[in-house]
Amino acid sequence: MSLSASRPPPHGPSSLPGPDEEGRARSLRLAARIGAQIGSGDIGFDEYMRMALYEPGLGYYDAQGAKIGAAGDFVTAPGITPLFARTLAAQVAQAFERTGPDLLEFGAGTGDLAAELLAELARAGRPARSYRIVEVSGDLRARQRARLAGRGEVQWLDAMPARVDGVVVANEVLDVLPVRTVVRTGEAWLERRIAVDAQGILAWSARDADPGLTLALQAIEREVGILPAGYASEVSEVVPAWIATLGEALGRALVLVIDYGFPRREYYHPQRAMGTLMCHYRHHAHADPLWMPGLNDITAHVDFSSCAQAARAAGCELLGYTSQARFLLNCGILDQLARAPGEAGAVMRLLSEAEMGELLKVMAFGRGVPGPLLGFSEGDRLHRLL
Repeated sequence: MSLSASRPPPHGPSSLPGPDEEGRARSLRLAARIGAQIGSGDIGFDEYMRMALYEPGLGYYDAQGAKIGAAGDFVTAPGITPLFARTLAAQVAQAFERTGPDLLEFGAGTGDLAAELLAELARAGRPARSYRIVEVSGDLRARQRARLAGRGEVQWLDAMPARVDGVVVANEVLDVLPVRTVVRTGEAWLERRIAVDAQGILAWSARDADPGLTLALQAIEREVGILPAGYASEVSEVVPAWIATLGEALGRALVLVIDYGFPRREYYHPQRAMGTLMCHYRHHAHADPLWMPGLNDITAHVDFSSCAQAARAAGCELLGYTSQARFLLNCGILDQLARAPGEAGAVMRLLSEAEMGELLKVMAFGRGVPGPLLGFSEGDRLHRLL
């Protein structure tokens, strides 16, 4: 069954602003393509999320249009204040002493982080020899090229390199990797999937979790306890696989992952009964990923325990885990603020427990990089992941 092309799926809060005609038409084309992929059956939410975000020419990250910043749908720390990158540079500079002066960034957004990191490292007398960017979005890559024009040390890659040395930064990258969605019944787990209903509209469906997913959920419950009936959440197979692949590629390197997430016992807490899926559209957050596919950013928090397990299995050393606030304070953001007092409000957004300070975490792992690391000198919570 193909999806109706006459009207958009009737999902999403009515308070959301409507898209323009071009956006609406693009969303309908993507919805029709998803419907064709579904046919008369269903697909996993991970496949739906992949298409909604990355389908060539139509997915959220591949299509043209502002995504990040005031004119887009959401904002990330590098766009809030340049002091984020300037502070991060202190940790990068320390790591350069042990790894060599090469940087690799995954998902570089608007290019603000790269531009400020390169400038601050040069000011500190620790210039980067190279800055490679892995970017899957053609639209964002074009924006990065404009932002970083004239910087000969910057190079774009289509995929993860076979060997990685230096410092790797992944800022708000893992939360947009596809996840599978599940719900617990009284006795077992169901996988929540995506189908097309009798009216030709994208809709949720469910079926028994397959053996591999069931085993993963049983392992989670052995650690956190049996979860209550009706409990809904997500399981990522892509994130730990990404960590493992990167870990195996590391030479002498430090990886810094910055993202929304929790240790497993907090991620699958009984009170977090509706999971962590969230969508972002014109700076409005909502929880309906089926509304206007291709026009919303879709995210799910990161299970950092699974990241730690994958890094260790790849032969890497875990080097730190803490909140974004503590990491930035350890790296000297208050010293940066003293030199730019006009950034006080923006810095508070980065540090506040009610905003980004506690919601975002920083995890470090690597190979051949002896500690201790500056960003984890106080308040390291690594023991919560193990």
